[in-house]
Amino acid sequence: MRHSKTFLRFAVLGLAFVVLGACAETQFVAQTAKRVVEVREPPAAEGIYKVGNPYEIAGIWYFPAADYGYDETGIASWYGSQFHGRDTANGERFDMNTLSAAHKTLPMPSFVRVTNLENGRNLNLRVNDRGPFVRGRVIDVSRRAAQLLGFENSGTARVRVQILARESQAVAMQMKGDQRMASIGTPITNEPKPSPSVSRTSLPPIAGAGAPPARENVRSAATTAVAERAAPEPVAPELGTVTVTAARETTLYVQAGAFGYFDNANQVRARLFGVGEVTVNPVLVDGRDLYRVRVGPLTTVQAADLALDRVISAGYPDARIIVD
Repeated sequence: MRHSKTFLRFAVLGLAFVVLGACAETQFVAQTAKRVVEVREPPAAEGIYKVGNPYEIAGIWYFPAADYGYDETGIASWYGSQFHGRDTANGERFDMNTLSAAHKTLPMPSFVRVTNLENGRNLNLRVNDRGPFVRGRVIDVSRRAAQLLGFENSGTARVRVQILARESQAVAMQMKGDQRMASIGTPITNEPKPSPSVSRTSLPPIAGAGAPPARENVRSAATTAVAERAAPEPVAPELGTVTVTAARETTLYVQAGAFGYFDNANQVRARLFGVGEVTVNPVLVDGRDLYRVRVGPLTTVQAADLALDRVISAGYPDARIIVD
């Protein structure tokens, strides 16, 4: 009887160890399965800093550059579900519900302020993709950005695009520093050095055809920065906040080019006879006299697109739509 009780006690203890071991094994298997599931989930795409080499799309060459004086007017468009979830040109993941933009030549990433000239709405965006490659479009924004800027339904808007120089330089230095330090295995990164915010002054076109008696004086970004000395902007731009300034009447033109000699510009004007009303306007850029050849004024984006196609077909592939 005593041996039977002893055997029964050991049997119970043995069974308990088996049960505990099974529970522990089950817990280990469950945790292992969770880790396997987590590993199999695709990681979020992490982008790199990229300017890029010259490239050709549909016969047109583009020349990426770190242009911290960039200030351009033109037509904006937007893109959404067709590209949602795809990798951008610098390796990030495009999300149409975030505030981002595609540009043909600016660094990636960089920051720009986009102003819808038709309603006065301003919004800061992060450039992380290339495009748009439709003729006559200066920038492509995400669907969410188009909603906030107020042109989702219309599809296009007349805009001004200005690079946020200080913020773009800071992110460039930080990301390039991170990449250099990661390659040698150290967590130390370079701190960005502040640089002044810059802009370019645009004056209204001079009325009249041919060579006007006066010329515009367009200051370069560097000249404007020295002359105006605006208060420095924060290094991290605020995304998602819409500010509103006064909307203004705008006019569309197609600019065939800007030439150093009036005779050359006048010859271009003659070649574009029949495309529309063509004018030659003198302008002073960085102390240099140039003569702009423009077709216009044009009243609608559709009319500007048609005029642009005709000017390009006439032999001026670098022609672009201008908003004044």
